[in-house]
Amino acid sequence: RPEQYSYAAAAAGAFAPRDHAGAPQMVLAEAGTGIGKTLGYIAPASVWAEKNGGPVWLSTFTKNLQRQLDQELDRLYPNPVDKALKAVIRKGRENYLCLLNLEEAAQGGAMRPQDAVPLGLMARWARASRDGDMVGGDFPAWLIGLHGSARTIGLTDRRGECVYSACPHYRKCFIERAIRKSRRAEIVIANHALVMLQAAHADDPRDLPTRYVFDEGHHVFDAADNAFSAHLSGLEAVELRRWLRGPEGGRRSRARGLERRVGDLVAEVPLAEAAMQEVLQAAVALPPEGWLARLAEDNARGPTEGFLARLRQQVFARAKSEDGPYSLETAASEPVPGLLPAAERLGYALAALEQPMQALAKALAERLDDEAADLDSASRIRIEAAVRGIERRRRMVAAWRTMLADLAKGTPEDFVDWFSVDRSGGQEVDVGFHRHWVDPTRPFAAAVLQRAHGALITSATLRDRAADADEEALWHAAELRTGAQHLPLPAARISLLSPFDYANRTRVLVVTDVRRDDAAQVSAAYRELFLASGGGALGLFTAIWRLKAVHKRIAGELDAAGLPLYAQHIDAIDTPTLIDIFRAETDACLLGTDAVRDGVDVPGRSLRLIVFDRVPWPRPDILHRARRGSFGKQQYDDMLTRLRLKQAYGRLLRRA
Repeated sequence: RPEQYSYAAAAAGAFAPRDHAGAPQMVLAEAGTGIGKTLGYIAPASVWAEKNGGPVWLSTFTKNLQRQLDQELDRLYPNPVDKALKAVIRKGRENYLCLLNLEEAAQGGAMRPQDAVPLGLMARWARASRDGDMVGGDFPAWLIGLHGSARTIGLTDRRGECVYSACPHYRKCFIERAIRKSRRAEIVIANHALVMLQAAHADDPRDLPTRYVFDEGHHVFDAADNAFSAHLSGLEAVELRRWLRGPEGGRRSRARGLERRVGDLVAEVPLAEAAMQEVLQAAVALPPEGWLARLAEDNARGPTEGFLARLRQQVFARAKSEDGPYSLETAASEPVPGLLPAAERLGYALAALEQPMQALAKALAERLDDEAADLDSASRIRIEAAVRGIERRRRMVAAWRTMLADLAKGTPEDFVDWFSVDRSGGQEVDVGFHRHWVDPTRPFAAAVLQRAHGALITSATLRDRAADADEEALWHAAELRTGAQHLPLPAARISLLSPFDYANRTRVLVVTDVRRDDAAQVSAAYRELFLASGGGALGLFTAIWRLKAVHKRIAGELDAAGLPLYAQHIDAIDTPTLIDIFRAETDACLLGTDAVRDGVDVPGRSLRLIVFDRVPWPRPDILHRARRGSFGKQQYDDMLTRLRLKQAYGRLLRRA
């Protein structure tokens, strides 16, 4: 197609040699639905990778698009053996089955006959699986609904407790195989979160790829916001304590603490062994299980719980409403009495933890140098992994200490701080202190873009087409949301409009006679619209609890009308599989949130109606209000809302 030629030619600019260090060849490419941008960037990416020995990392925001990209690569590598060598999907460790977890569960389940069937099914799937991916891969997600999460999705490495080469399954490990393959592959299909975390924690920029393609580029801002933020919360602190100390109090658990993971590596290094014991002792300052109940009973134990108790007091004292299902938040300024002394005590406790963690990581790293001639490759891999894991968590502790110290001095200009009590279904689930960048594309540009030689950021909705905007203003949203404005050289730009005839092939209905705060009225409207379209309908929600309320009211009547109804957060099926089912069943209906608004390809009659439960305005929380003040106030709100509507609207027409 002519537009596709133009797109591919522009995308190729990201693969030209760079002229200055820190100044990548940057291309911003907006391509409306129907241009064929996936093939348009795979073409130059695969040519460059083949000529230069790769790899090119193709990054998406959603796992659903990762799956679609994998399917698209069948056209580039029609031979499955060739594709297995040259293309690999990379996700975080928490997505893959851990074979050691499966073995230990099977050994523990030998005494429980009820575990035989689920663990037997898991073992059969593990033998047949392409890559062990349990979230969006070939795992039959309905097993979770049948047998629960503990014996299915709970067998992933969710806590970073891998023992690496000390594991008897190391050579067969799905995660390690994916990592090894990605070093040799030409094309790596990753996601924004993994790319950013890998860049943020890389010790040597030479270990990072030099060429990136960021599809779903309108989500780079949100992904960077998650990757470069810091959260001192009860759940995070409990997780760190468990990672360091392992299971406590006689609890049976597959959890593996620091001593079990690296004890044999430090046994002959007195400095390292002493540092590890100091770490384990200092970790007692972090909260053990049951911390949330103790906070509710005003019975806090230890410095972390003491700080969280005062933080929780401030949230409940100043939040607008204590009742209801919503999470609560308040500014971190003007602390309540007792909060600053509690923060100071916790700061001292964290310093006592950070220092031996740093000493332990240093001692292990020095062992790599001192015994370079004698260490076997398996031990070297374990030590390197242990150093990375300890350093990553040490940096997290250091960030917490900085946040606590700033409570007395005030939040630095580039950041937003706040306290929160998180709720789910009206129940408290976490209490925390949060810090985010006002503009998270600044650390993204520094950690990822400036280290790269070339990057293409692409989407159907990069620019914001406000009615009165000139050409430069149209690109302002793209510059703002991608970090291009923080690079020393301007990005190349291209915009190609969709060839599809939206004006004559779609219709917009604006409903004004339904009270949006009345679940019964909203549900009735959804029911009648879904029935009128005869299915093929996607309902989009800005809150999970409203999705569940509508599903509860309309499921029976749609079923009686012969229209299958599926829903995120209700059906025990992963989102990509739900979308596959929705695509295959022409008259089905699907309820979902943001994950089914973007990057979903459902061509033909399977999707002929989209319904928003309300205009998707940004939620006016503390973080958004800070950014709104920096990025244009009402114009910023309008821009975000237009981009969300455009993404949803782009789902309607997928073929000419």
